[in-house]
Amino acid sequence: MMALKLAETWTRTFALGLPGGTEWILILLVVILLFGATKIPQLMRGIGRGTGEFKKGLEEGRKSDPPGENQA
Repeated sequence: MMALKLAETWTRTFALGLPGGTEWILILLVVILLFGATKIPQLMRGIGRGTGEFKKGLEEGRKSDPPGENQA
C-alpha cells in the first residue's frame, strides 16, 4: 500500500514538471541569447574538465581506501 502511494506521489510530481520538446528549444534559445554562441563552447569545456577532475578524484579515493573500510 505504501509503495502505491509513493508511486502516485512520484507520478504527480513529475507529470507536469519535466519540459517537453518545445520547452527545451525555448530554453536553448534563451541560453544562447544570454551567453552568446561564442561563450557556450567555453562553458561546456569547463564543465567537461570539472567532470574529469571529479572522476579522477573518485578513482584516487577508491585506490587509497582499503577494501571494507567504507562499509557501515
